[in-house]
Amino acid sequence: MRTTLTLEKDVAALLERLRKARRVSMKALINDALREGLRSLAAPSRRTAKFETQAVDLGRCLVGDLDDIAEAIAGAENESFR
Repeated sequence: MRTTLTLEKDVAALLERLRKARRVSMKALINDALREGLRSLAAPSRRTAKFETQAVDLGRCLVGDLDDIAEAIAGAENESFR
């Protein structure tokens, strides 16, 4: 089957580097890349193990109100803000 492909510049450059390294024709390289890519797309996705983080009670906040960031920074730098 004949078709025309429009390749993005980065894809074309990568194909050209691979073609030179493997010393194959562009047609063979594109067919191999499509076969490999289509196989991976058709394969069922691997399920990853669910990761859970355990909650830990750290107690009450020791610095007071953190809603006013300027006051929190001043408190951290031991400055009298007000």
